[in-house]
Amino acid sequence: MPTANKSLTEIISGIEVQASSGDCQVIVRGMSMDSRQVQPGDLYACVPGFKVDGHDFAASAVASGAVALVVERLLPLEVPQVKVPNVRQVMGTLAANIYDHPSEQLELVGVTGTNGKTTITYLIEKIGIKHGKKVGLIGTLGSRIDGRTIPGDRTTPEAIDVQKLLGEMVAEGVSLAVMEVSSHALVLGRVAGCEFDAGIFTNLTQDHLDYHKTMEDYLYAKSRLFADLKGDKQPKISILNGDDPAFEKLRQASAATVVSYGIHNSADYRAENVEVTTEGVRFQVHFRGAVRDIWYATPGFFSVYNALAAFAWGVERGYSPEIVAEALAEISGVPGRFESIRLGQPFQVIVDYAHTPDGLENVVRTARDFTKGRLLTVFGCGGDRDRTKRPLMGEVAAQWSDYLLVTSDNPRTEDPGQIIREILTGVSGVDYVAIADRREAIWSACRLAKPRDTILIAGKGHETYQIFGTEVHPFDDREVAREALRGLGYAQLDS
Repeated sequence: MPTANKSLTEIISGIEVQASSGDCQVIVRGMSMDSRQVQPGDLYACVPGFKVDGHDFAASAVASGAVALVVERLLPLEVPQVKVPNVRQVMGTLAANIYDHPSEQLELVGVTGTNGKTTITYLIEKIGIKHGKKVGLIGTLGSRIDGRTIPGDRTTPEAIDVQKLLGEMVAEGVSLAVMEVSSHALVLGRVAGCEFDAGIFTNLTQDHLDYHKTMEDYLYAKSRLFADLKGDKQPKISILNGDDPAFEKLRQASAATVVSYGIHNSADYRAENVEVTTEGVRFQVHFRGAVRDIWYATPGFFSVYNALAAFAWGVERGYSPEIVAEALAEISGVPGRFESIRLGQPFQVIVDYAHTPDGLENVVRTARDFTKGRLLTVFGCGGDRDRTKRPLMGEVAAQWSDYLLVTSDNPRTEDPGQIIREILTGVSGVDYVAIADRREAIWSACRLAKPRDTILIAGKGHETYQIFGTEVHPFDDREVAREALRGLGYAQLDS
């Protein structure tokens, strides 16, 4: 873990300070926003949160060794304090100052959009490795530094953790880092202090309206990644989905050179002769007067867009198109993204993270295309999140499935039965059953499945937990599916 030995005066350089107290020449060695994780020598950030206020834990942080505080109100504590208008918004800059601005010492790629972020970061990681680089990755499935996994619990970590991770990457010789950048991260300042060299936009469809309230606000949050593509490190680039309705607004917002990709327009990187099979996608990409054949082993038109975005980034960064195409062909899949569970059963079981109307439509239509029997879809919606998407997901699932098993996702503090009832207001024209217990819903689907059928289990993908109330319980759709298949007599090793 990177450490520093800098004065508080050095660390607060470049931020608006409203007031200060104590000796600002005190030496700081690190930074934390969690009083339980404070190490001796840390600067403690008193963040007013959604449920608790970090100012209330400042005394505990000082007792654990914090040598200074950044606050929104001065506290009666005998340590140096710096008062700022908004602690959360300056944390990234402070942490970047502490850890020697690591994003300026490597190439940093940010990927944003409603769907596809995780997959594209994995593809870029593979392309970088294929070209002999040490690569770092930060995203929904955790972080990786040159192949070493570091667990994580959110798409984009808090600002301090982002800077620590990037600092650790620099210390270990990483030259390329790729990060999923969520809309929450952009609004809450989690990537403040990061200098991105490239931004990639996947798509914009309904999600997080419990937080952003309107699609316009959601789009504005995404646009901030591209508007902030500034700096002297190297020429910046915005790689945008030309088929998405948000393209023009993002193009206008971008401070960097814009490169487009797509299928249905005259994009700079355009896919033609697209062939979707049960094993993956094959297409030709037309770019810069050249043509390259692409194979990527994940089915669905959405996979074409993911592969196109990664290919465009690689070529624009000067990598060999041949080697970029080879890297894409070598990717066997991303955990929880259209992941196949095979124990010798005569029907298919697919697990996917799709948890938005558009994401669910993408995967259910793909499954529909290659299913020769019935398509049985198991899904739910998360509690304490955007309620308006629930009937929309019910409608999408009903349109393309033969049978629905509507169940719980992460109910959190909501009644699972009420969530299911709201989903069912969008369901019509298809047989369904409501089973609140997700384990039982998956078992029921496996019992119902016949040869040539497909079971699609959507919503949680890679997640290894379920949240009831405020308690987190172990739960993995993939393992429960395997458990059900074994219970039904299928014992072949997963291939």
